[in-house]
Amino acid sequence: MSAGLTPGGGIKPELPFKPVRVAILTVSDTRDESNDTSGQLLIDRVKDAGHDFAGRAVVRDDIDKIRRTVRDWIASGQVDAIVTTGGTGLTGRDVTVEALEPLFDKKIDGFSVVFHLVSYASVGLSTLQSRATAGLIDGVFVFCLPGSNGAVKDGWDKVISAQLDSRHKPCNMVELMPRLLEQ
Repeated sequence: MSAGLTPGGGIKPELPFKPVRVAILTVSDTRDESNDTSGQLLIDRVKDAGHDFAGRAVVRDDIDKIRRTVRDWIASGQVDAIVTTGGTGLTGRDVTVEALEPLFDKKIDGFSVVFHLVSYASVGLSTLQSRATAGLIDGVFVFCLPGSNGAVKDGWDKVISAQLDSRHKPCNMVELMPRLLEQ
């Protein structure tokens, strides 16, 4: 009998909550705002968590358009985190990773590991078809999730939401924000 992994840490409700400004980017050749269910799931979860919804965009699987959208949000100074959905698969049109990883100042290697761990519990070996990734661009967290509703739920509910919650201990990404651009 093997012991299952159980995560340490958790939310300390007695601590103050600090909202984060989160933008949502859907990358798809087939979706728009009217049928973008995964983007809408993220928006609803961001708002339900008490964060500030900072913007939404739906762009085609095009490296330049993806980069332009992300760079514009970062340049605005009004975004602390960006969550993308779509374009992380293995097909020729899946280019979110190629668009954004070269922009990362630092890659958050552990995000992919933990995302695949929780995804494996939901979809088994099918998680191998995702190249979910995350990193920092000019002091802004960027999380790239697959486009399915299930992957969005796993990514937000089981990974991102806790790290963007200032009450999560022993540590969280919110407490790092003031120091991300240190020299």
